[in-house]
Amino acid sequence: MKTALLILLFAVMPVQAGTVAPRLDIGKGGQCVEDPKFMRKNHMEILRHQRDETMRLGIRGSKHSLAGCVDCHASNKNNSVLGGDENFCQGCHVYAGVRMDCFECHSSKRRAIAEAAK
Repeated sequence: MKTALLILLFAVMPVQAGTVAPRLDIGKGGQCVEDPKFMRKNHMEILRHQRDETMRLGIRGSKHSLAGCVDCHASNKNNSVLGGDENFCQGCHVYAGVRMDCFECHSSKRRAIAEAAK
């Protein structure tokens, strides 16, 4: 009975299309401020901590700033981390099925200063 139930359960479960990680436009790329494996798992905690330091203590400009992430990872095609499933932030969050609300308030594009340095 249990086997039949498991078979039925797997038979009606939708097959996830594209289970291979997406090919992302990582922007400038290069050396990340932390190990990429660590960042994949912990970036949200790092950003929360940075948010608290900025909002509550007025500390700005750390190596973990969201603006710094965007400056490095914005697409070379549209200068943004959003705009398509190949863009860095949007692509990963779509793949992982995670809602992203950072850019409701923050800019998803590189800063003009970073553009001038290119």
